[in-house]
Amino acid sequence: MSVVQSAERVVLGIDIGGTNTKFGLVNDQGVVLDKGSIRTNIHKEVNDFIDALYAAVTPLLEKHLSGKALTGIGVGVPNGNFYTGTVEYAPNLPWKGVIPFGELISAKFGVPCKITNDANAAAQGEMLFGAAQGMKDFIMMTLGTGVGSGIVANGSLIYGHDGFAGELGHTIVKPGGRKHWSTGSEGSLESYASATGIAITAKKMRAEFPESMLNNYPEDAINSKTVFECASQGDAIAIEVFRYTGQKLGEALANFVMFSSPEAILLFGGVIRAGDFILNPAKLHMERNLLPIFRNKVKIIFSGLDESDAAILGASALILS
Repeated sequence: MSVVQSAERVVLGIDIGGTNTKFGLVNDQGVVLDKGSIRTNIHKEVNDFIDALYAAVTPLLEKHLSGKALTGIGVGVPNGNFYTGTVEYAPNLPWKGVIPFGELISAKFGVPCKITNDANAAAQGEMLFGAAQGMKDFIMMTLGTGVGSGIVANGSLIYGHDGFAGELGHTIVKPGGRKHWSTGSEGSLESYASATGIAITAKKMRAEFPESMLNNYPEDAINSKTVFECASQGDAIAIEVFRYTGQKLGEALANFVMFSSPEAILLFGGVIRAGDFILNPAKLHMERNLLPIFRNKVKIIFSGLDESDAAILGASALILS
């Protein structure tokens, strides 16, 4: 049984996704002492979800804290507002409208709670525990099912006047371009550079090139993973899918660089498993579209956090930082 020392701060980090919620106890050094998960989408009422979360977390608290109190709780959640502690109109969560989530969590667990959106939490985690340690200006890009971002300038996350700044995934990179499946906007970065966007690009390209290995897969099996498998075997169309994706990402990154002049751009999420297939064209097109004063100054690097723990660490950093 692992019981923390009395001087050690321990926080609960919670990452809420549309399908599953992950949580873990994290100490000052960024060590995940224990973790678990529950389903998000089976709880149609937010109070039922919080009750289920409390029931799942309690055994961890009893095991590791031995009666000592938590320092606090950090939560990364879609549309989480750092200023107000509310979750507001999150499209992929079962609870609609404006939810006083931080207040509800704090009341249930009896400790302070801070919340932010999942990408901002990831940026906070990188700054405290990952590849952005010591950096005061960087941009975190999370490339998964969607595209999220967290912008750090002068050592602080940018939240804007209402708590929702930094939605770089929804900036328009191709006016009049691909229609987003959820927002309806045309030509957003997310519609191209996310895993969902990659699958759309791959399906379109394989239809035009019957000789591609991508045509060996059924329609519902075309995703960023199968595109990577084909690219790794030298399939020219799969490689072109990533090149095109990297181009769109790089063009967007050039705009972001000229906005905040970061030291680095950190990439995180399942899409980056494509490695150089996407990184090299992203670098090329970022540099190609930068003004001379910005060129060759900004590193593009992969996250320094273990993917399985990154979201938990990011949420915990809200309290530990």
